[in-house]
Amino acid sequence: MTDSILLAVGTRKGLWLGRTEVGSDAWEFSGPHHPMTGVYSVLIDKRRAAPRLLAGVTSEHFGPLVAASDDLGATWDGPEGAVVAFPKDTDASVERVWQLQPGPPAEPDTVYAGIEPSALFRSEDGGRSFALVRGLWEHPHRPHWTPGFGGMAVHTVLPHPTEPGDVTVAMSTGGVYRTRDGGATWAASNTGIRAYFLPDEYPEFGQCVHKVARHPDHPERLFLQNHHGVYRSDDGGGTWTSIADGLPSDFGFPVAVHPHRPETVYVFPLTADAMRFPPDGRCLVHRSDDAGRSWTAVGDGLPPEGFWTGVMRDALCLDDAPEPAVYFGTRSGEVYVGKDGGRSWQRIAEHLPDVLCVRAATVPA
Repeated sequence: MTDSILLAVGTRKGLWLGRTEVGSDAWEFSGPHHPMTGVYSVLIDKRRAAPRLLAGVTSEHFGPLVAASDDLGATWDGPEGAVVAFPKDTDASVERVWQLQPGPPAEPDTVYAGIEPSALFRSEDGGRSFALVRGLWEHPHRPHWTPGFGGMAVHTVLPHPTEPGDVTVAMSTGGVYRTRDGGATWAASNTGIRAYFLPDEYPEFGQCVHKVARHPDHPERLFLQNHHGVYRSDDGGGTWTSIADGLPSDFGFPVAVHPHRPETVYVFPLTADAMRFPPDGRCLVHRSDDAGRSWTAVGDGLPPEGFWTGVMRDALCLDDAPEPAVYFGTRSGEVYVGKDGGRSWQRIAEHLPDVLCVRAATVPA
């Protein structure tokens, strides 16, 4: 049976789902699913016989919840989806679900949710219910974490693929933290990451990390996009080294790793701070094939000028096909797909609401 590609596009006003056969350039989209809700996170969970879709939906009526579909978006569990809520004794409320991430392969029913305000929740029933990971919420650093421009949220969750209980998270503004005991205790993992806006530019914590990515076959190597800075760690986040040389800007939001090549990584540089659009208005993804030692701009088919919009932290990804494509969505509602490692690009959607996240995977046709 020929596989197809499922592309999930979360926006400020709902979720769109695109389908195409592997190798085809023809796309069909359905949507909006969950109209007039902010869809900040999507998970295509392939650890069971039938893939499950989970969407972090922010509804003005029902509040933040995780909606599930076991038929690739044909039907959803709707308002009776999993409500993500703090226990009453915390005196806190969930603003939105920023990240949905599967647990390791050995735990097929484990799903993590990173939320705003900065906290981690864990599900042991495939995303049907969630419980607060108290070790991170009760960390002594928490009173000192502060909101970034987009809020104060755990936006990255990276369970170790082979070490049970080993999870890395990242937040803005707080930095990177790692647990090795299932979430009971957490250690800051920010050595070498610069926080230019603080008196001590290399603090233990307080960095405004935008995104972290890892390759499943090389789990101790991490790539990080910071608020000014692009970094690599080869020791699981223990120390970080700058890999920004060769980029037109060290500011940006997303970072993504090729699913089959742990040396290949993608970023989307933006001009700094108040600008937040690509340098000179040129739409260019940058790819490194040597773990960040050098970078190449890949943009054939992308707008060569007049591109005055941005790409958010979860709005760039790759699928898991044998020859994966690269995808990104923009704040002006366009979605692009890059074939041949991003060497050639095609616009496959436009006039959508502000794109917040994209996720792509092979699924049965």
